[in-house]
Order: sequence, then C-alpha cells, then structure tokens
Amino acid sequence: MKTFEVLLTRSYIVEIDAKDKRDALFNAEFFIGGEKDVSNERERAERGFRINEIEMTLNDAIKCTEKSDV
Repeated sequence: MKTFEVLLTRSYIVEIDAKDKRDALFNAEFFIGGEKDVSNERERAERGFRINEIEMTLNDAIKCTEKSDV
C-alpha cells in the first residue's frame, strides 16, 4: 500500500448563540472539530454559548503527493 499526503480544505456555516459577534467568531473557530461541536457542558456554561448547527459547504482535496519510501 502506498502513502499519500493530501491537502484538504473544508468550509462550514455555523449557527451559534453567543454574547456578541466577537465571542461567536472565537467560539465557532475554537470549538468546531470537523463537522462536530467539540465543546463540553462546562465550556458552554463558562463562555456562554451554544452551537446549534454545523453545515459543511465545501470539501475539496487541493493537492495529493505520494510519500517516498526512505
């Protein structure tokens, strides 16, 4: 089996409840792991946010390079 390195780009639309725009931006960036909310109940309570929905809008493999055997 061969080994490849793939450069992948993904974009999401995130619907989030937050205190303000700054917190919405930070929490969406920090607590999204793939198409999943990776925050826990304590973090949501402490930071005052809730991620309602995550929709992937782009999923593109940009580059693929075969790794050489060394």
